[in-house]
Amino acid sequence: MTWRATILTLFPDMFPGPLGHSLAGRALLEEIWQVDARNIRDFAPGKHRHVDDTPFGGGAGMVMRPDVIEAALQAVSDGRPLLYMTPRGRRLAQEDAVRLAAGAGVIILCGRYEGVDQRVIEARAAEELSVGDYILSGGELAAMVALDACVRLLPGVMGAAESAAEESFAGGLLEYPHYTKPAEWNSRPVPPILLSGNHGAIATWRRQQSETITRERRPDLWAEHLARKTVI
Repeated sequence: MTWRATILTLFPDMFPGPLGHSLAGRALLEEIWQVDARNIRDFAPGKHRHVDDTPFGGGAGMVMRPDVIEAALQAVSDGRPLLYMTPRGRRLAQEDAVRLAAGAGVIILCGRYEGVDQRVIEARAAEELSVGDYILSGGELAAMVALDACVRLLPGVMGAAESAAEESFAGGLLEYPHYTKPAEWNSRPVPPILLSGNHGAIATWRRQQSETITRERRPDLWAEHLARKTVI
């Protein structure tokens, strides 16, 4: 069954964009997944098709109207999860990608201006997700990040199943460092353990590297990792 992504956006020509290349692009050609970008403006009433208006309570910027967004959602809703990409959302995590990739697909609402009227977000129980603590011009790039994270996990997309199992965040830890030929470069040798042929020792070394890197670079992830070990 093809995994389906529907994007509600004011800029449908942005898709598939980077997702039309590399792993995601090949999977698109092979119909492992499909993306359908719908123009929100097509659902706006009147000759001028206004999709936004001034915010109640005053303030700068414009807000996307709930009636327009609802009309767009009515045209595409079919039980797939609805995501709304926003910097105030919960941080997108690897487990979210795994969960969403296991389903039939997603519907992603991309906001612009000051965002979308809160009432339609609540009425539709949209899952508010963020890709980081920074502001983008709109939700389209964030949607691409979320889609890429999901698509690469679909069966048949990645070359080796174990690749996904060993990546950063897959086990709650950041990934260990990688090395390839030549064995010495600019007077920097590859760690000898990786040339030993002792797969058990290599696995132990990689695990230790992951733990050290996570503890030093992401103390938040390290604390979660320790908490999980305590529970187990």
